[in-house]
Amino acid sequence: MSDPNPVQPVSMRPLPRLIFASRWLQLPLYLGLIAAQAVYVLHFLVELLHLIEAAFGSQTALQALISSIGYKTTAPITTLNETVIMLVVLALIDVVMISNLLIMVIVGGYETFVSRMNLEGHRDQPEWLSHVNASVLKVKLATAIIGISSIHLLKTFINADNYSDRVLIAQTVIHIAFLLSAMAIAYTDKIMSGIAAREH
Repeated sequence: MSDPNPVQPVSMRPLPRLIFASRWLQLPLYLGLIAAQAVYVLHFLVELLHLIEAAFGSQTALQALISSIGYKTTAPITTLNETVIMLVVLALIDVVMISNLLIMVIVGGYETFVSRMNLEGHRDQPEWLSHVNASVLKVKLATAIIGISSIHLLKTFINADNYSDRVLIAQTVIHIAFLLSAMAIAYTDKIMSGIAAREH
């Protein structure tokens, strides 16, 4: 049964049409982020391979891990210990969380600012994408950044002997600043949502 009131395409003047079409200039940016995502996947696999090889006694892989996590100690490390494993796992989690952040920016940003992806009803549609807008995206990104900052801070405290007090304090202050910023963004979004609901 056909729609009795079909939506007619809007006729736009040349200048507004050009301005509106300029949103497609963001497409190379999102494609670039996809390439960055691929680099993160490669980095994750390399670190995971080193971890597995080190677990089987490879000294070359162990030294590569120690170098990548910046772990230093006065005693030489000849076997994979708990601290190194923990730091490597946290580094892998960090990569995953940054990758999640990239997906949020790529998918959410494209859907919000460039073009609809028409994922309604798709079995793999992310739950958060069904109600995404610029405001919701900002809150989710701020929350993701806090998670990433938390992982970095935990890595720093586990490896605290290799950092100065100034670095430890600076990282803690920066994390608190991220936390307060996210709370401010979420509170602002709550106020704006309340105003919009009252207007309707």
